[in-house]
Amino acid sequence: MSDRADALHPEGDPPYAWFRLAISLLVTTIGGVGLWSVVVALPAVEAEFQVARADAALPYTLLMVGFAIGGILMGRLADRFGVLPPLVGGTCMLALGYILAGQAQTLWQFALAHGVLIGLLGSSATFGPMIADISRWFTKHRGIAVAICACGSYMAGTVWPPIAQHFIETVGWRTTHVGIGLFCLVTILPLTLLLRRRAPEPVVRPVPAGTPTVAVSPGISPRLLQGLLVVAGVLCCVAMAMPQVHIVALCADLGFGSARGAQMLSLMLATGIISRLFFGWLADRIGPLWTLLTSSGLQALSLLLFLPFDGLAPLFIVSALFGLAQGGIVPTYAMIVREYFPASEAGARIGLVLSATLLGMAVGGWMSGAIYDLTLSYEAAFLNGFAWNLANIAIALFFLLRLGGGRRAAAPA
Repeated sequence: MSDRADALHPEGDPPYAWFRLAISLLVTTIGGVGLWSVVVALPAVEAEFQVARADAALPYTLLMVGFAIGGILMGRLADRFGVLPPLVGGTCMLALGYILAGQAQTLWQFALAHGVLIGLLGSSATFGPMIADISRWFTKHRGIAVAICACGSYMAGTVWPPIAQHFIETVGWRTTHVGIGLFCLVTILPLTLLLRRRAPEPVVRPVPAGTPTVAVSPGISPRLLQGLLVVAGVLCCVAMAMPQVHIVALCADLGFGSARGAQMLSLMLATGIISRLFFGWLADRIGPLWTLLTSSGLQALSLLLFLPFDGLAPLFIVSALFGLAQGGIVPTYAMIVREYFPASEAGARIGLVLSATLLGMAVGGWMSGAIYDLTLSYEAAFLNGFAWNLANIAIALFFLLRLGGGRRAAAPA
């Protein structure tokens, strides 16, 4: 770990940084289609290839695995060459993946197109590297900037499913996939031209002679800090997956229908956008460590609120509260990385933590389903999520004890 220093851009948060943030948000929203279109297309793909529901879900599984690994790979490329090369290459692979998926003659061809081209080499370039890049352009307002950029995944989840569903119903899933690929190509590539400028190198303020140097993260080694961030990412998202993955099935079990569950999921994502913006603003004022603890604690409480209610209106209210609580957790990991690690390592380190959150979502979704199969109820699954959330809170408390909770300057490059 390098010595602590104040790493500031000479111009503070320049106007171009806000313009770049707007472009980055567009890119993450468009590129985020890869995480959502496959879910909407599942029934059509199941019918086309005449496979079981579990087999039809294989493309989603491979997509998530590819996205997780790709986040690390693309982050390393962005650290070395800047965000532009992986973004341009990822956009081309994303488009190619959708076009080939639309031409698939077997389920395996469709699944590989999603796992390798859309997940590993495509959409992964439009999320983690973009968040790491935007964190380099902001100092004073880094928290809200990272949160806004991270909203792209939620905005994609709000915008893309109804669009994909409409075109699947009107022109078929094959034409829809080809169209999505072409749309990504003709929209994201021109936007990359506006991102050609490299982030300015941080300026390290001179330290007066005789002033003792302080480690970037006193009291904790870089390896332990990174490892705990990865574990925390898994823990919070195992808990987060319970309502996000199973709310539709829960509503169907209660007799409200899948459509109501889909509306609750959309409400979660919409309030999640508000949550990310609020907690980003909060992180700029109280620091990411306290923000992590606050958001994680509220998520734990909101999970418990699902237990006593089984009415339609209460579930809508609790779903909204859950979205308002959980949106601040994941972006704070990126802020912690930027404050306690060199900027030159941000892409790879943020990509690793974000990949861990995807692993947590995958494990949590499966685990909640397995618990339901054993108990024929989601009550134990909600309690299981709460337990994992408590472990995340424990890590947040450890960070506060060892690192302190105040807002600090970012680590130097």
